Amino acid sequence: MKKTIAVIKGDGIGPEIVSEAVAVLAKIAAKFGHDFTFDERLVGGAAYDATGDCLPDETLAACKGADAVLLGAVGGPKWDALPGPKRPEKRALLTLRKELGLFANLRPAKVWPTLRDASPLKAQVVDDGIDLLVVRELTGGVYFGEHLRSADGQSALDKMPYSVPEIERIARVAFAAARTRRNRVTSVDKANVLETSRLWRETVQRIRNAEYPDVALDFMYVDNAAMQLVRAPSHFDVILTENMFGDILSDEASQVTGSIGMLPSASLRGDGFGMYEPIHGSAPDIAGKGVANPLATILSAAMMLRHSFGLEAEAGAIERAVASTLESGVLTPDLGGTAATHDVGVAVASRV
Repeated sequence: MKKTIAVIKGDGIGPEIVSEAVAVLAKIAAKFGHDFTFDERLVGGAAYDATGDCLPDETLAACKGADAVLLGAVGGPKWDALPGPKRPEKRALLTLRKELGLFANLRPAKVWPTLRDASPLKAQVVDDGIDLLVVRELTGGVYFGEHLRSADGQSALDKMPYSVPEIERIARVAFAAARTRRNRVTSVDKANVLETSRLWRETVQRIRNAEYPDVALDFMYVDNAAMQLVRAPSHFDVILTENMFGDILSDEASQVTGSIGMLPSASLRGDGFGMYEPIHGSAPDIAGKGVANPLATILSAAMMLRHSFGLEAEAGAIERAVASTLESGVLTPDLGGTAATHDVGVAVASRV
């Protein structure tokens, strides 16, 4: 198989962790006989420093022309003073999602057997099982709504728009994913307060009844969902929710599993094209120290092989190599170990 992967290392620890994921993908290509071309491009603060734009036109064009995108992280205090629309998070990340049509964000969260003690939850809660998937709508809601500030600076307004087609398509992603797992969806909203949530709930129920009657569905308010994620995470199989709620709940889920450095993500559109990235940020406080955990990025690369390229055996090879590396005790400091970023990457690649 011949594929072009747009590689965006980004800011902070991005270059360190993405380099290890690229090395693992290169090992996969060599082992399974594929031809992967890695087209490295600038995005985020690094792009701003080089070009004056966090998302240069040539980078966007390269991403649109690639078969998939591998992204590290963007942003950091150095660029916080930029005007809102020009900041890395807004100009680069949100624009990429919108321009590439990436409406479905998949964020799996599970406790790896060897990291059981890393979870902050009581042992009996962890033993009940933590293996869930957050399906987050990614191109609608308050992040993409209108943002207004009054002329006198004394009031502000953020709009949270959603349409029925937007809700329908993300609901289908969640129900289809549930059929490959434990066949249960929990739709999270705030329907007791928000009109968008009432529309969300009505639409999700209709899609389930008409197209996925075999999938169990329950509804939960977002505040209760946040509580149940730490009280009884085994309740959840697939969590379906809108953009802002999904952002918050998936970060919470990462801590339940023990480390945000272990959680990958896939941002997809309808044809299987995707952008793959760890859910954590650029961590500027540890950038350049060689201690960042690359496993979330490596696992994101596995998701790329599975979801965009249809290479299940290759994705499984990476995931087994990660499991073996964890069992061997080659761990970065966030997991209680002393290994360097590169050491972990080498350990995974050697086990592919």
